Amino acid sequence: MRFTKMHGLGNDYIFLNCMEGAPDDLPELSRRLSRRRFGVGGDGLICVCPSQRADFRMRMFNADGSEGAMCGNGIRCFGKYVYDKGLTDKAHLTIETPAGERELSLMVENGAVSGAAVGMGVPAVEPPLAIALNGAEYTAVPVSVGNPHAVIEAEDPAALDLSVLGPLAERCPAFSRRVNVEFVRVLNRGALEMRVWERGSGETLACGTGACAAAAAMMAAGKLDREAEIRLPGGELAVRWEEKSGHMFMTGPAVTVFDGEFAG
Repeated sequence: MRFTKMHGLGNDYIFLNCMEGAPDDLPELSRRLSRRRFGVGGDGLICVCPSQRADFRMRMFNADGSEGAMCGNGIRCFGKYVYDKGLTDKAHLTIETPAGERELSLMVENGAVSGAAVGMGVPAVEPPLAIALNGAEYTAVPVSVGNPHAVIEAEDPAALDLSVLGPLAERCPAFSRRVNVEFVRVLNRGALEMRVWERGSGETLACGTGACAAAAAMMAAGKLDREAEIRLPGGELAVRWEEKSGHMFMTGPAVTVFDGEFAG
């Protein structure tokens, strides 16, 4: 079975061409292939599937086998995959996801995609709530970007022990579902830095939906301008939230690491 390893700011996924059918038991396949030392290694598995109403359909599975509704870094790589592999010659695509259809505008350079701008839909920012993590109290802002997030301001995100705080926040009883968690610090009106704990995958170098959720929470609070730079351990994303339409747009790179083949 052929696969392609790709990443967006170090948030890496294993891509499969499922246009003519998908392998059995995709959750188990994601768990097996995502293991860093015993598999291909990645934050999860993404399948390129046919769609009845869009150009393609994206299915994504986290490293623990759970299926996600949306992946911002993954969908940019998805666009690069289908264009570079010759599955389409369109630079503007509509991708079906469990979170709804998402629009992609591909950045094509010398016949290959280097990145993409993604229409991320309309973020839903809820009122902040107090949560307790490891004996300390934090203020979390619930945000939906097609998947659930909790955005927490921190004085120094780099100093936090996410191996402890991440799992506690992900499964916090205050949220109806497991959530992705962003620990953020606003640097100025045009930039914030963040670390992210993704449900089902743990800490990752970047999270596209998390960057949008963090931006939406801080923009809604009046702490960040409507266009901002989101700085993550893996690099930077540009986010814009249109006031009139309510739609958010994210722009960032997409990289192919290698193609490979595995048995079974």
